[in-house]
Parts: sequence; C-alpha cells; structure tokens
Amino acid sequence: MKTDLILAGVGGQGILSIGAIVARACIREGFRAKQSETHGMSQRGGSVVAHLRLSDEPIRSDMIPRGVADLIVSLEPLEGLRYLDYLSPRGHLVTAEDPIRNFDAYPETEKVLQAVRALPRATLVPAAALARKAGSPLAMNMVLVGSIAPYLAAEPTALEQEIRRTFARKGEKLVEINCRAFRAGLAAVSCPG
Repeated sequence: MKTDLILAGVGGQGILSIGAIVARACIREGFRAKQSETHGMSQRGGSVVAHLRLSDEPIRSDMIPRGVADLIVSLEPLEGLRYLDYLSPRGHLVTAEDPIRNFDAYPETEKVLQAVRALPRATLVPAAALARKAGSPLAMNMVLVGSIAPYLAAEPTALEQEIRRTFARKGEKLVEINCRAFRAGLAAVSCPG
C-alpha cells in the first residue's frame, strides 16, 4: 500500500493539521508516514502546500514527484487546481467548493468550479456549510479529513480517534464539533472508484 497526498490551501485553513492527523492515524494503524510542507509569502492568506506520503514499506523521500500523487486535498478550489501537475493520471482531487478570494485577480467562482467539475476524478465538498452545521466554520479541515477517509488505508474510526486525541486539550465541546465535522465529510462523499 502506498498513498501520496498533496494537501493545498491558504494559510490559516489548517492544512498542516490535516496532514498531522492523517499521518498519526496511519502510523497508529501500522503504516509509515513522511510529510513536507511549504508556506507561501504570508503566514495567513498565502499559499500553503504539504506533501504527505503513506506506505506499508519504507519511504525514501518526503517529496512527491510531479505526476504521481494519488490524491490532492484542497481547502480552496483554485489551490487544488494549482497543483494538478502533481496528480497521477488515476489520481483524484477532493476540494472544498468555497473559494478564498485572497488576491484581486481571483477568477470568477463559477469558472473555477467548472474547471474542477471537468476533471475526470474530482469531488467538490460543501465544506464550509458542513463545518457550520457541525458547530464551527473553523472545522472545515476536519470535514475534508472525513471526505478523504475512503481513500486512506487507515480506518475511519482511527482517524476519528486521532481527531479526539488532537483536540482533547481544547475541551470536549471542540472535540465533538470536530468529530461531527469529520463524520459530515465522510457522509458527504461516495466511495472512490
């Protein structure tokens, strides 16, 4: 088993939290993980990308070569499109459908969404709405963790347990919000094919 993920978004969306939760859950399930991250020009609002490699065999590099990623996970649709050259021909894009208009020349939202819909294997997730319904707009990243769970070797229960461990020090209310967001994301997607 080998799964290469590109995690993309803008600063402040929780890209690194997604990578950490997925990596720790997979490690607890007996897999190996390596992660690398790149921050954009600004801490909040700039482009952020992380490479996450998961395998049941040794992983030599934390960087994913172009054209081999199994999955691009994006908290913002334009950022997901930005990294398509990393996606393998059989790879899948899973992205939040809500744009973050963090620069003046951001393309028209419908054109961005049409570009995603035109891909052979892409899933748009109403992450912002699901996060609000779960109890916090900040839980969008946990909605995306749920949305990619079918693509991962770790069981969804292992991912939810890792979410519980990660947020435990912040109180039970936040734990429950993030777990609801995870389950909403999981329910929002169909099995990959």
